[in-house]
Amino acid sequence: MRLGINLGYWGLGMDADNIAVAQEADRLGYSVCWAAEAYGSDAATVLSFVAAKTERIDVGSAIFQIPARTPAMTAMTAATLDTLSGGRFRLGLGVSGPQVSEGWYGVRFDKPLARTREYVEIIRKAMSRERLVHEGANWTLPLPGGPGKPIKLTVHPVREHIPLYIAAIGPKNLELTGEIADGWLGIFFSPEHASLSLDALTAGRAKAGRTLDGFDLCPTVNIAVGEDVEAAVDGLRSYAALYIGGMGSKEKNFYNQLTRRMGYERAADEIQEKYLAKDYAGAAAAVPHDLIDATSLIGDTARIADRMQAYADAGVTTLTLAPSGFTLEERVQALRTGVEALERAGLA
Repeated sequence: MRLGINLGYWGLGMDADNIAVAQEADRLGYSVCWAAEAYGSDAATVLSFVAAKTERIDVGSAIFQIPARTPAMTAMTAATLDTLSGGRFRLGLGVSGPQVSEGWYGVRFDKPLARTREYVEIIRKAMSRERLVHEGANWTLPLPGGPGKPIKLTVHPVREHIPLYIAAIGPKNLELTGEIADGWLGIFFSPEHASLSLDALTAGRAKAGRTLDGFDLCPTVNIAVGEDVEAAVDGLRSYAALYIGGMGSKEKNFYNQLTRRMGYERAADEIQEKYLAKDYAGAAAAVPHDLIDATSLIGDTARIADRMQAYADAGVTTLTLAPSGFTLEERVQALRTGVEALERAGLA
C-alpha cells in the first residue's frame, strides 16, 4: 500500500507550510500529493507550484470540479501539468455539489452521472490527440452551422495515459467510477464498511470487463498522532460535522447519506439539524466517536499501524493522509508517523 498526502485548500494561512509539507512528503517517498478546490483557490495553479518545488512525488487534483471547466479545457490543463511536472500528474474529477455548481458556476446540477460519463469521454478523446469530434447531450464539438472545425491537442503529455480518478460517494456514481476511471478518490472510508463502496466499484469494473486489479483505491483519511485518542477524536469533530451537516442542502448532502448507510441515521439527523441551525458546537458534539475513529488514523504509531493494516486488508492501494495539526511541526510529524506505521505494519 502506498501513501499520499492531501494539502486540502490553499489560502487558509498555511501556504508556505503546505510547500514544506509537500517537500517532506517527497523526501519521505510518498506517492502522490493532492490539492483540492471549492470556491477559493483553484487546484491547477497550486499543483503547478507544488510540482515546481518537488522532484519525485506525483501531483494530483482532488478534485477538478466538472462544472468549472469545459472538458477540452481540462484536457489542456492535464496535458500541461503532466508536461511541466515531467510526467507526474494525476487527474481527479468530481461533480461538486448543487450549491457550488449552481451558485458559483451557474451550471445546473442535473443528470450528474451522464455529464460525468460524457466529460470523461471527451477528455480521453482530446488526450489521445485525435481530432476532437463529439455529439452528446451536454457538448457538441465542433458546434454545428458555424466556423468551428475539428482540431486536436497540440501539447504532447509525457505519458501516453494520464491516470484519471473520480471522487464518488453514492452507489451509482461509484459504479460509474469503476466502469470509466483508473482510480477512486474516497472520503469517510471505513474498512469495516468497505462493501458500501467496493461492491459498487466492483460492479462498475465488471461492466467494463475488468476487475479491481490495477484500479487505484485511494481514500483520504485524517491522521491525528498522540496518546490521547479521545482528545484526537474531539479535534476532528468540527471537520466531520461540516461535511455531514453542512455540505449541500438538507435534501442533498452526499456525506450525510453516506453516514446513514454506515448505520448512523439518528446521528446524521441530529448533526444536520444542529449544523443548519448554526449550532456548530452542538453538531460537532453529536458526531459519534466510533464514526470518527473508524474513518481516521488516530493514536500512537502502533495503533495507526493496526488501522493501516485494516485499510490494506480492505483493498486500499493508496492511503492519502490529511494531517489534523495546524502547525508545520505537527503536520510533518504526522507524515513521518505515517511512514513509520506503514513499515511497522509490513506494508511498505
